[in-house]
Amino acid sequence: MSATDLRTRQLQMVRPKDGFSIDLSPLQGFWTLEQYLKLTDSTHSLVEYTDGVIEVLPMPTDQHQSILEFLFLALRTYIHPLGGKILFAALRLQVRADKFREPDLILMRNANDPRRQNRYWLGADLVVEVVSEDDPERDTVDKVIDYAEAGIPEYWIVNPLDQTITVLELIDAQYRTHGMFGRGEQATSLLLDGFQVNVDAVMDAR
Repeated sequence: MSATDLRTRQLQMVRPKDGFSIDLSPLQGFWTLEQYLKLTDSTHSLVEYTDGVIEVLPMPTDQHQSILEFLFLALRTYIHPLGGKILFAALRLQVRADKFREPDLILMRNANDPRRQNRYWLGADLVVEVVSEDDPERDTVDKVIDYAEAGIPEYWIVNPLDQTITVLELIDAQYRTHGMFGRGEQATSLLLDGFQVNVDAVMDAR
């Protein structure tokens, strides 16, 4: 059984805002794009979509959200004066016609970029994912493929499990590693000239 199949069985129920539950399992593989969009319009859960299959993501932990807050504030301080925009989950990103992800952080260097749509973004310049314990390969393998397919120039993988930040750069439709940064180092961006964060400060965010 694949990790996706296991997560589907474990996370079959999604609870929209009005309190009733929807059993996802009978419809797996048959969800339409519009059904997915309507579902995610009416729930606080993080839900991703691939070719008719719905995946409900686990509830973030305190550590996850603390790291996310630190990086959001650091990136916002950098990009806002330059006319850019950064937002945090939940916000849908279209990878392709029948695939949507909800990155932890999503950034555009130009806030007026036409890819920035109200219901979901059609692309991004940089995304950040904080690796979750339930399935590390979701962020370290699956989303590497997905964000490359979406043409996102830079992808940051923040991994509390091994205390690293990996920065990937898109070249010829594939990511290459700009750097894997550990404690005692500064994680740097190629896309955002001069932007860097201290790995210790990120991992110790509270």
